[in-house]
Amino acid sequence: MSANNTAGFNTRAVHAGQEFEPRTGAVVPPLHFSTTYAQDGIGGLRSGYEYGRGGNPTRDALQEQLAALEGGTAAFSFGSGLAAEDSLIRAIARPGDHIVLGNDAYGGTYRLINRVLGDWGIGNTPVDMSDLDAVARAVATNKTRIVWVETPSNPMMKITDIAALAEVAHDAGALLVVDNTFASPYLQTPLALGADVVVHSTTKYIGGHSDVVGGAIVVKDADLAEKIGFIQFAVGAVSGPMDAFLTTRGLKTLGVRMDRHSENGQAVAEWLLQRPEVEAVLYPGLPDHPGHDLAAKQMKKFGGMVSVQFKGGEAAARKVAESTSVFTLAESLGGIESLMNYPSEMTHASVKGTELAVPVNLLRLSCGIEDAEDLIADLEQAFAKISNG
Repeated sequence: MSANNTAGFNTRAVHAGQEFEPRTGAVVPPLHFSTTYAQDGIGGLRSGYEYGRGGNPTRDALQEQLAALEGGTAAFSFGSGLAAEDSLIRAIARPGDHIVLGNDAYGGTYRLINRVLGDWGIGNTPVDMSDLDAVARAVATNKTRIVWVETPSNPMMKITDIAALAEVAHDAGALLVVDNTFASPYLQTPLALGADVVVHSTTKYIGGHSDVVGGAIVVKDADLAEKIGFIQFAVGAVSGPMDAFLTTRGLKTLGVRMDRHSENGQAVAEWLLQRPEVEAVLYPGLPDHPGHDLAAKQMKKFGGMVSVQFKGGEAAARKVAESTSVFTLAESLGGIESLMNYPSEMTHASVKGTELAVPVNLLRLSCGIEDAEDLIADLEQAFAKISNG
């Protein structure tokens, strides 16, 4: 099935890049482990395959699937989300260039941009992406090549107007990169809203089962795709065939899972809102969330990620994090099982002491596909531990 087809999302998820194997009729395409490919004479490549770093049929199938779901012309599958981000930035930026990014960006992204690429002469300015005037000022005062945004953001759940931000970036001659990990292509398609590039940690919702690490880039522009493809080939940060296979398998059920994640996220957020121990619930599906109307406009549903801040401060957050049984205290997100994270010391520890630091009274919840009643009961017994010491 072509990546440019007009079929519905779930149909594309199941069929894009997944033609049956012609020799045997196997409905699931075979997993290709081979690192090298026989040539019909020197330079006589079969279907363009030569060496595993340059191309693999299993990885190519995943890339076709990703492009179809994000509405891109090309997609690239990497060994991790950060490997994808690194290759993307090096394809676009050069020493002396600048990146404007959200001031609550994922800690690993900021570490890569600030501490790794910063040493190579690429500057950065963190800014509140929901303040378009502030973004415009930051873009205008630097040689900005990239505007980088997460929406919803991790873990503060801020919502940014992708179409408006694209205008700001393009007016300055910069590209807009959207980290679509939290929303997934089922809930949000940034390329259709004017973004130039979408990046994913496919480890999260796309893989969906907490059993494979990966990353992806999806683009619209053919010239940019060529540059990214060269960097990926030259640097070699590709996903292996088994990783690509597992990611493809997860991606086929993304729509079904995201429906359930969103239902559970909404139920948990509404329950948290009623609790006296809670200072704030950060979830765009709540009507009083400052980005609610915008999220309703540019997202299909509101997703399974919920952040909560406690009146009892750090001690209360830690007590709850260490008292659940259905929610597992662990890094990462987006799996079928519910996970709980204390960002200040876990996913965002690398930005402690900076303006990107996460409040110490905040927990990030990744609501899985379990029964909502069980998730709420688990939180209820954990909340009881706060008052019981």
